[in-house]
Formats: sequence, structure tokens, C-alpha cells
Amino acid sequence: MLSLSFIRNNRDLIIERLDKRNFNSKALVDKIIKLDVERRKIIAVLEEKQAKGNFIAKKIGEFYKSAKTYEAENLKKESKILKSDSKKSQENLFKIEKEILELRTSIPNIPDKTVPEGSSENDNKEIFKSINIVSLRSSALSHWELSKKYDIIDFDLGSKISGSGFPVYKNKGARLQRGLINFFLEENISAGYNEYQVPHLVNSESAFGTGNLPDKDGQMYHSEQDNLYLIPTAEVPLTNLFRNTLLAESDLPICLTGYTPCFRREAGSYGSDVRGLNRLHQFDKVEIVRLETQKNAKIAHSHMIEHVKKILEKLELPFRILKLCSGDLGFTSALTYDFEIFSGAQKKWLEVSSVSIFNDFQSERLNLKYKTKSGEKKSVYTLNGSSLALPRIVAGIIENFQTNDGIKIPKALIPYTGFDLID
Repeated sequence: MLSLSFIRNNRDLIIERLDKRNFNSKALVDKIIKLDVERRKIIAVLEEKQAKGNFIAKKIGEFYKSAKTYEAENLKKESKILKSDSKKSQENLFKIEKEILELRTSIPNIPDKTVPEGSSENDNKEIFKSINIVSLRSSALSHWELSKKYDIIDFDLGSKISGSGFPVYKNKGARLQRGLINFFLEENISAGYNEYQVPHLVNSESAFGTGNLPDKDGQMYHSEQDNLYLIPTAEVPLTNLFRNTLLAESDLPICLTGYTPCFRREAGSYGSDVRGLNRLHQFDKVEIVRLETQKNAKIAHSHMIEHVKKILEKLELPFRILKLCSGDLGFTSALTYDFEIFSGAQKKWLEVSSVSIFNDFQSERLNLKYKTKSGEKKSVYTLNGSSLALPRIVAGIIENFQTNDGIKIPKALIPYTGFDLID
């Protein structure tokens, strides 16, 4: 969320940038600023009362020492009244701070100044397209047909066990999935990311810290009895490793990677977009997360984009990179680039990665700061990206590399699968 000091000092900028998102923030921002004025007045009064209370406590002690009991008792009565007044002020302060927090959490991140204006995904800007766009024969099969033909993914069996959106990977399909996970992790580790294995269930504080609550409450699976949430992405537990942490500037950057299954309700999804592996309730993903200083965050974002680009090039998949417009930007993101691979059989683009920079939007929620060499405390800038999401990568490999003899495995992946053909 946006910091109070940033809202206080950048009213017009916030309103202008959020207008690009088609989000009218004027009333919210003005109310926060008004409440913040009240908040600071109460704090000033409380500090004055505290100073007065400390003075009275000192005088009471002096009177008792000098046997001036009458004067001491009078001051004790005054102290009692002062404490009662302070308690009321504290309660009022708590109420105002709670209201400010609720208002701040309802405001999305402000788009970076380079984010193109637009109202939907149709306004996203293509900034790169690879030249290896495949043109399959007219008889080419979709990945769900090929999965059945080669007995590598069973959608019916998954539906039997859990429901639609929970496929079962079998035989070489399971080995392909496992090989991709190891390939992605090794590529990330080679690029300087440290691997973590993290819980797949998180508490509400963790979901709030990364901005998933309350924004995506309805999209997350929730265990009400334990009040735990199944993670929608490894970003949530990885970033929360550093919640309520004060780092040293020398600790940064911190680069993390981790593999987890991901769980999303995907309420309201329907049609061809959910066919086969296109949209699932449970899927595997390898994530990269970076904690950076403000100065280095943009450079780090560029490095992450290049890193994902190189992985897709190694997989020989046709892909493009889109710069998301203001209307398609996620709630917590300031700037996002999406990677999409081309599905040769479906003749459509499928998103496989989002690489985002959040500035200090998440760290404000996480209470994540670092101390500079001069002793100043600053908010950490957070970034994350899919590196990569597996279902559509698997779909792309199955469809784009189909031959009369079977499905070829990209050369870079063979050491991880142990085979070069699915037949």
C-alpha cells in the first residue's frame, strides 16, 4: 500500500496516476489526508499529556520523600484524570488509524510513468516477438488430444479425484513436468537466485503482506477452521520470509527462487480459455523474487525480464513480451511485463510469466525496511516473476514439437527429462 507520507506529499500525482487505471481515488486520498491531520493532532496531544504525566509522577515522588502527603495525594488525583483522558485519546487514535489503514488497503499501486494508458488487455503493448512462430499442419492436434494419445496427462482422472482443473500427469508427462521444474530451478540458481522450499499454506498476515488480501480474497482457497490460505504463487511465502524485518543495506539485493504448487479458484472462468492446461485450479510454478534498494530496482527488473527471455529461448518456444497497460495492471504492481508463448495447435497466445516491480507497495504492508550506511531507514523495493509457470509451457512443448513420430523434447531439456521423444 502507499505510505502515509507519500500520500500526504503527493496527492495530485497519486490522483493523476490512478486515473490512468480508471480508478477514481480523489475522495479516498482526501479522506486519508484529512484523517492523518487528526491523527497527528491526537499524537501531539498524547505526547504533551505523557510529558505532563511524567512530570507529575516525578513531583509525587518528591512530595512523598519530603513528607508532603497532602500535595502528593492531590497530584495523584490529577494524574488519574490525565490517564483517563489519555486512554480516551488512545482509543480515538486507534479508531482513526484503523480507518486510515482500511482506506489505504483499498487503493491500488500507482502505475509507473512509463506504463501505457489503456482500459483492457487489448491495449497492452507488444515490445518483442521471436521469429520462430510455428505453422503446424492442418491436422495438428491440441495438447489435450496429444495428452490422451500418448497417455501423459489424464484430465478425466483428475476430475474424478478432485474436479475439473486438477489434471493427473502420467508416465513421460510426469517426467516432463519434473524435468521442467528442475530445469527452471537450475537456470535461476545459475543466475544468482538462492533456492528455498516454503510452506504451501500461509496465514492471513502473509496474504495481506503481498497484497493478496483483501484484493483477491475470493480467488484464494481458504481453510476456515485453521484460517490458512493455499498459496496462489510462491511469491507469497517467499516475500513473507522477510516480513517485520530490518535489513542492512549490505544485505541487498536478496534474490530468491522456489518451486511450489499454486492454487487458484479461478471463479468465473469458462469457455475455450479453460480447456486442457490453459487454466487450472492447481498447477506448478517456479518463482523468482528480488528485494532491492530503490536505486537498483529498475535495473533488477530489466535483468529479470532478460533472464526469463533467455529461458524461453533455450526451450525454443515462440514467444512475445507485452508491456501491460494501466487498465490491465495488477492491483499491487507498478510495472509489469507479460511473457506469452504461441500455441501452434490452438493458434493463440498463452501467458506463461508476469515479471513485476511493486516499488515499496508490498514492503509497506510487510513492514520490511533496510538501514542505510548513514543509519536512515528506508522501504525495500520488491519484485517478482514467474520463471516459469508450467502448464502452458507443457502445452506449448506438446503442441509445437509434435511430429509424426511423437513429441520432440527441446535440446536444453533432455538432460532433465532423460528422453528426447514422447512416443
